[in-house]
Amino acid sequence: MTDPSRSAIIKTKPIGQGLDAFHKSAQSLFQELNISSPITVLDQIGSEDLQDHALDLVLALQALPASRLLPSNGGGKNLFSDLSRLNLSINTGDFDVGRVIPLLIAILNNESDNIIWDKVYEIVAESALTTIAKPSTPPPSSPPRTASFQQTPWTFNTGSFADTSDLRRNVDPILKSEVEGNLMIDHPDVFKTFFGQIPQLHEMTTAVLQSCQDAEPSLFQKGVGGCEEAAVLQFLCRHIDRFLLFADEHGFRPSKRRRCITTPNKPIPGSVSKRKLDVGLAYNSSNELEESDRQNYDWSHILIPGELKGNQREDNYSSTWLDLLRYAREIFSAQDTRRFVLGFTLCGSIMRLWELDRLGVIGSTPFDINKDGQMFVSVFLGCLWMSEEELGFDPTILEDNGRYTHIWRNGHTERLWLEGLMKRQRSVAGRATTCWRGSLRDKSKRGLMIKDSWEYEERPEEGLLLKEATEAGVKNVARYYRHETVRTGGEADNVLDKVRKGLSDLVGRNPFQQRRVAHSEADTSPITSSASGPGKGGSRSRSRTMTRKRSSSCVQASMPPTKRSCSGSPVKQDMQRRRNRVHRRLIMRDIGKSIYEASSPHGILTGLLGGIKGHESLLDAKILHRDISIGNVMLTIAEDDGFLIDLDLAIKIDRENASGVPSKTGTKVFMAIGALYGEDHNFMHDLESFFWVLFWACIHCTGSGGQRRVSKFQAWNFESTENLAKIKKGSIDEEDKFNKEVDENFTAYCTPLIPCIKELRKVVFPEGKRWFKEDRQLYSRIKSVLQQARKGLDTMEQ
Repeated sequence: MTDPSRSAIIKTKPIGQGLDAFHKSAQSLFQELNISSPITVLDQIGSEDLQDHALDLVLALQALPASRLLPSNGGGKNLFSDLSRLNLSINTGDFDVGRVIPLLIAILNNESDNIIWDKVYEIVAESALTTIAKPSTPPPSSPPRTASFQQTPWTFNTGSFADTSDLRRNVDPILKSEVEGNLMIDHPDVFKTFFGQIPQLHEMTTAVLQSCQDAEPSLFQKGVGGCEEAAVLQFLCRHIDRFLLFADEHGFRPSKRRRCITTPNKPIPGSVSKRKLDVGLAYNSSNELEESDRQNYDWSHILIPGELKGNQREDNYSSTWLDLLRYAREIFSAQDTRRFVLGFTLCGSIMRLWELDRLGVIGSTPFDINKDGQMFVSVFLGCLWMSEEELGFDPTILEDNGRYTHIWRNGHTERLWLEGLMKRQRSVAGRATTCWRGSLRDKSKRGLMIKDSWEYEERPEEGLLLKEATEAGVKNVARYYRHETVRTGGEADNVLDKVRKGLSDLVGRNPFQQRRVAHSEADTSPITSSASGPGKGGSRSRSRTMTRKRSSSCVQASMPPTKRSCSGSPVKQDMQRRRNRVHRRLIMRDIGKSIYEASSPHGILTGLLGGIKGHESLLDAKILHRDISIGNVMLTIAEDDGFLIDLDLAIKIDRENASGVPSKTGTKVFMAIGALYGEDHNFMHDLESFFWVLFWACIHCTGSGGQRRVSKFQAWNFESTENLAKIKKGSIDEEDKFNKEVDENFTAYCTPLIPCIKELRKVVFPEGKRWFKEDRQLYSRIKSVLQQARKGLDTMEQ
């Protein structure tokens, strides 16, 4: 029962619409899953999703006036301080987040304020008494192995998935973890950095803003557009169209026209799963000033995505930038030469600019579009007039009756044509590996494969290792042709210096790491205070750091006020460890196709057999591959052999020191059980991975170029490494159980390979157990099984 004094406060400070934003966010998850009952849907939410919702809810509760007046449950200043401790416990995983479910249900069921606050007090009391006991990781069944200096920790991002349907409940936690270590918000120099070099932007903004003010009625009135999504979308599209018309009247015309599109209720084609986009700027294919709304768009057309929220306090919610992050992932996937993506969020009238790249995310300081019309006009004119390079496209890939790039080889320049996309990793941060079929279009008619990736600068160049392997006569591995670090503007292309253009990372903060940086006070938005930008105010030195004053209505809970840092601050310590990614390009002589594209099960075995031969040949040259996956085992076009690609994670066996790279990213579902347990990686782990490649292919391959998704095995992508190791071990340790799983899950197309996988299990896992010592003879035993299976298929075909 509610205490009388509490009841009085609750009555005088009602919740009202204070939790509407959170309620709407939770309801969107219901709609995606097509489930109406709160209890049912919460049972299906993963722990990461539930943790995110719980954190957002605590922050929303802290924003309510009553939280600062209601008494503490445990001797603190007020309930607000109790909620701060609860926030920390949830974020660190020390509190059983499942205990928040009754409160979530009360809010989703629109219970009374008294009931909701009672639930809050119950959770606060439980958080003071209970913590989660963290279980220790059980040792693997084999004798413990000490990880050597060569071990670089594994990480997994959204580009590591295999054969998934990309549902948000699975993707979002991993997408969030992909960037949260390199997320910076409240950076005052984002506008100056990415918009400051656009020719005549200041003049255009001045002219267009004057036309807006002279219009009848004026295009800028306080509160214009409202906060309803439909009204805001209409407001944006109308204003952007008018900006273009006014600019045209003043003689300013972009070389390529773009337009505002809104699809909040309609999925955009071109993604694996259904993805909608609130608002965005896209190519205008007709290049006319006005265009029919009937034009169809897919993700390959979207240049700048935007996310709308009805309430300005949602500017502080992680769910807001996570929505934008989803859009960026789709854009990167659909646009194979995109180096970075610019976007914006508009929460009520509060706007931020965002830059998303292969390291992470940078967010600007916010500004109010109703109070800073000049910045609002300047941002959208900039988006409409940016060059393709300023939008984030690779300037080294050009267009002239086809796409091409230049490489320097043997003392002269060669034009290399991009004939077709072979692979594009679906991620934001990470290596973002992209492969194209290429050719020189000369008399030799030589086919080449072009591979671009963004590597940590500490990582040894894959091209050098492949060159060494080719010169050593390694067989069944793609042969070296040329490698280089991509250069833009005469300098090596990398994230910190070229993509972010030297944007200081001493400014801004990471809300997940609670970083604090020095800010000197300023009364105007720092975005508008740049010398090169068209905003108000005088020039500011980039070395000076600023903050803008916010109104009392703004929510500060999730983004705490900054504090002046001292010389020993975490920021400076982190600067010493800051990472960078370099854009590298590798050209190989051999073109192949995925074993999924094999014309028959015989071709699948041929590809695997060639891959194993290549792996053994690399080992003879003292090179360990370490990343055997279905994407790295290729079949020749003629289907007469197979070969390996991708030495990104390969190492020299006799190297003396680790590279210093913070992590390596692999495809979890193909990793050996011991590798998942964290054992020191050796060739035996890779040989086991070939087994899992065949196992996986036979479950998913439905014919030449055909694939299916199987929910039971999709889940492997999202398991922890330890849990996946246990699942795999449970699959292979008993012969009867393994045979049953194979019989039930292999596709009809791959049924002829069932005898092969059963025999291969006996070789790779003798008596259902993992291997305990290295054995080079395992190569010949595996090859023998595959060769016998191929002969059996030949006999059947005859």
